[in-house]
Amino acid sequence: MDDQHTVIELLRHGEPVGGSRYRGQLDDALSERGWKQMWQAVGGRPLWQQVVSSPLQRCNAFASALAERYALPLSREPRFVEIGFGEWEGRTRAELERLDPGQVARFLADPVAYRPPGAEPLEQFIARVTAAFTEMVEHHAGQSILVVAHAGVIRAILCAVLHIPPAAMYRIHVANAGITRLRTDGERGFTLLAHGKV
Repeated sequence: MDDQHTVIELLRHGEPVGGSRYRGQLDDALSERGWKQMWQAVGGRPLWQQVVSSPLQRCNAFASALAERYALPLSREPRFVEIGFGEWEGRTRAELERLDPGQVARFLADPVAYRPPGAEPLEQFIARVTAAFTEMVEHHAGQSILVVAHAGVIRAILCAVLHIPPAAMYRIHVANAGITRLRTDGERGFTLLAHGKV
């Protein structure tokens, strides 16, 4: 890799136990299918020099196993924890729709104006993720970094580096075990090289 460039691959965790739901900061483990998704996503030849993970087990368990298998340095970044969804934590979309029809659609259309009750403020979430991301890139400049994190964290990073307004954040689809690749030379900002690779 060109020493003048830092490459960051953002890997979303695989499917957790309990399937699709707004789990936010609930600490659910990966399902058996989720583990398979993760190993398939990274393939057989790790190109990274550093692994950074959310401390939640659906990210950290796989990051730890990967780092151990390939003797890669691993650090855990608490600011890469998923956004807190307040009263939505642990609920499925169907459950939320039964409680208040249309609330999920309103949230997805404008997550700034239509926050779940008790949810972490979106601007605050993006700020904490961006601060951690900026420090990580500075600390590992010129390296290839794998970040194992959550859909919200990946969206927050993309919003920050590509100047996407927070209200449009949930228009970015992030698949389980999908990989997003960014590159920077430290001067011209970030280039999005790939998104959604599974």
